[in-house]
Amino acid sequence: MDLDVFVSAHRAEWDRLEALLRRQRRLNGTEADELVTLYQRTATHLSLIQSSAPDPQLTGRLSQLVARARSAVTGTRRASWRDVTRFLAHGFPAAVYTSRHWWVPTALLSTAVAALLGWWIGTHPEVQASIAAPSELRELTRPGGQYETYYSSHPAASFAAQVWTNNAWAAALCLILGVFLGLPVLWVLFQNMLNLGIGVGLMSSAGRLDTFLGLVLPHGLLELTAVFVAAGTGLRLGWTLIDPGPRSRRTALAEEGRAAIGMAIGLALVLFVSGAIEGFVTPSGLPTWARITIGIVAEVAFLAYVYVVGGRAARAGETGDVEAAERSATVPTAA
Repeated sequence: MDLDVFVSAHRAEWDRLEALLRRQRRLNGTEADELVTLYQRTATHLSLIQSSAPDPQLTGRLSQLVARARSAVTGTRRASWRDVTRFLAHGFPAAVYTSRHWWVPTALLSTAVAALLGWWIGTHPEVQASIAAPSELRELTRPGGQYETYYSSHPAASFAAQVWTNNAWAAALCLILGVFLGLPVLWVLFQNMLNLGIGVGLMSSAGRLDTFLGLVLPHGLLELTAVFVAAGTGLRLGWTLIDPGPRSRRTALAEEGRAAIGMAIGLALVLFVSGAIEGFVTPSGLPTWARITIGIVAEVAFLAYVYVVGGRAARAGETGDVEAAERSATVPTAA
């Protein structure tokens, strides 16, 4: 593209659009139609320049023009309960559903890694000795030891809030760090699996694995699923940089990034539920079978929400991205 020729050919349209946007009085019908037409043309011009002949100064001017025109055409809109309802009923479950080919394998592989680490630690005393002194290990694993009292060491409400904050931050890290080709996500995920594997290994070596699982499963099923979803989505975001598919890399990253931001909000709500279970159910006096049942019910409810509600929304075209009217204008990309 010859940028000078392109600018000369379309400068009058941009100037006319800017003049319409500066009008202090209300536009008549003809002028309003002209504004819409010029907005659409300028948005297309901006996309062409960004993809073919990026010029910082010209791109800045047209971006500002398109943003102002878009605001004039669509009007400003505040978030409403309708947006919240749409997000929870369509956007979030659809985003989780469409990412399932990433987070389901992540969950299976991570669980296998945690189990392997637990077996290795539990069957090798020398590995246990490298973790802590024998007296410290006994204090961790004995009846009434630190593994058991951890969940009742603070008031339930403050403990649930602390757990929720920590887990939501870990999930957000997985989503944010995915843009770095997903490599930091693997490290965050491994740290979580290592901590779980150490607990499994030490408690199994003490003959108290059933107690450990009775404490972890009520909240851990939903909590780990949320972490796996975040990690899988982060890895998907990283892969988008490598292979954006038929979309331009810029467009693909924008779409996947917006969906990931929505995912972070949705997962914070999921982790709030798991944090409440960890704070109020896990340390409660309920029998082990009752606590585990509560955890299983929460997990099954979330999976049904994703596969039934999210699957229906995804088949209807929902991706978890913002509505079409809120997206930047783009031009088609050849396959």
